[in-house]
Amino acid sequence: PLGPNQGGGPLGVRKYDQVFVPEFNWGAMENAGCVTFSERYVFRAKVTEAARQSRAGTILHEMAHMWFGDLVTMRWWDDLWLNESFATYMGTLALAEATRFTNAWASFAQDTKAWAYNEDQLPSTHPIAADIPDTDAVRVNFDGITYAKGASVLKQLVAWVGREAFLKGLRGYFRRHELGNADLGDFLNALEEASARDLADWAKQWLQSAGVTTLRPTFETDQDADGRRYRGFAVAQQAPARHPALRSHRLALGLYRLRDGALTRRRRVELDVVGASTDVPALAGEAVGDLLLVNDDDLAYAKIRLDEGSLATLTNHLGHVRDPLARALCWQAAWDLTRDAELAARRWVGLVVEHAAAEDDVTVLQSLLARARAAIDYYGDPANRPAARALLARRARRGLQEAEPASDAQLVWARTFVASADDPEDLDWARALLDGGAAIAGLAVDTELRWHIVGALAAAGAADGDLVDAELARDPTDIGARRAAAARAARPVPEAKAQAWSTLLDDRGQPLATMRAVVSGFYQPGQEALLAGYVDRYVEALAPTWSERDPEEALLLTQGLYPSTLVDPGTVAAADRALAVTEVPAHGRRLIVEARDQTLRALRARSADRD
Repeated sequence: PLGPNQGGGPLGVRKYDQVFVPEFNWGAMENAGCVTFSERYVFRAKVTEAARQSRAGTILHEMAHMWFGDLVTMRWWDDLWLNESFATYMGTLALAEATRFTNAWASFAQDTKAWAYNEDQLPSTHPIAADIPDTDAVRVNFDGITYAKGASVLKQLVAWVGREAFLKGLRGYFRRHELGNADLGDFLNALEEASARDLADWAKQWLQSAGVTTLRPTFETDQDADGRRYRGFAVAQQAPARHPALRSHRLALGLYRLRDGALTRRRRVELDVVGASTDVPALAGEAVGDLLLVNDDDLAYAKIRLDEGSLATLTNHLGHVRDPLARALCWQAAWDLTRDAELAARRWVGLVVEHAAAEDDVTVLQSLLARARAAIDYYGDPANRPAARALLARRARRGLQEAEPASDAQLVWARTFVASADDPEDLDWARALLDGGAAIAGLAVDTELRWHIVGALAAAGAADGDLVDAELARDPTDIGARRAAAARAARPVPEAKAQAWSTLLDDRGQPLATMRAVVSGFYQPGQEALLAGYVDRYVEALAPTWSERDPEEALLLTQGLYPSTLVDPGTVAAADRALAVTEVPAHGRRLIVEARDQTLRALRARSADRD
């Protein structure tokens, strides 16, 4: 057994139940021996391997909690990460090594670490081992730092101390603190004993400070008869002004060569990167790579930058990077450039349109296409939106038609086409898929895809209330009712928005799950003129929301009704007014601060796309 007990499991429990609960407030909860899950993990229609992998990851995450959280529990919420980061890391490790989802680390790099990078750049970022003054504050600390950054840093720690020493330390930790409470110091002591490494400085850098640093290659080259060679190679590290601490990284540099239409690694150098600049003498005299990848194998937690030659190579050949993890790192580097306004959003969309079809991992494909839509709607200049949407819709329709019938890729392309459809011809074709006037071999237009089409048509103004009612009659379930509520709220007509607003703010009898559905439909890209009047109403609603509502409802409305699609200086000004509302507590203000920062980031990205 993995646990120290002899009673059948880590807590002496011989029976392990998994219960799926309607309208469950969380994705899942790790009650000892009886894990409760949201009903959304019981699939009603065809789903992709990405959805199955996500479900498997959640199941393994909760199972890991039997050790990390139940067998040994944190003393106080400051060490929430001792539960969640471990469960995320161990769940991913189990996915990669004990299930069919062997590319789980590529998905981790593409999604989990991206979540961490995003949240670590917000004004509200905090150390992994956070300072939690009270139980209200912990409500918003179930976040990308606690889960994703913590798991990413654990992955780096395993590289730092070695896997065997790490596992040995965990065994000692569990034996010592079985059926009790522990804190960060207890954990570090166990790992230090097992690895003989002093981890005090490591913990200070990685667990007790916030922010993400950026790593970039710096080098000069010489030209000889055989081509260009590196002269004076180093890795530079830069920290954000708000969190200026530089960290020590264990990472690898990969040099890739383009041959016969494939980018494959020809040289790997592993080293410690410390401080503002670290020389790499091992690359002196080495032939310049067609692609140079900092943090190859994804050992470190840091944003990476691409040199101009590597970016040029990826522009034409990103889909030709043969290793899926290396390819995911290249995609992430390009996405970071886009979010940081160093790469125009239209160039990101171009990369996706040109190279995403090469992805054989449907989890990564799905993520790339979702980011393309985000680039168009949030980070791109609105003047470029119609052309960019049309480009993505055409590529998705071609991908749908070329994909293997009944494959996961076919379903992903279908969803992307529907979500991107904007001009009348594309909308008509989407409607034909719903009505049966158009058919693609192998594509099952089942309950979930039908609702996806209805929601997209509603948001585009191509579906009236009758269409939504007719679909609800086909699917008269509580889930169907929520999908219908979201579709109605998405319609670009004043009465739909007014009804949705009243449902959320005036009708106190709505279940939280229904409120979430209405919130998800309310703000839609392209409806800015219609929604402009709700910016001030959002600020006005905050005081009564926090004075009269349940905390979970107040959090949902504060975050969900922030005018995120109105990327405008006026929205920033409204956020400033919202922060002055005295009834909003600190954990509510945090959500407004985060949303305001995302608006500022989108404004910078739109400016870069306009130039």
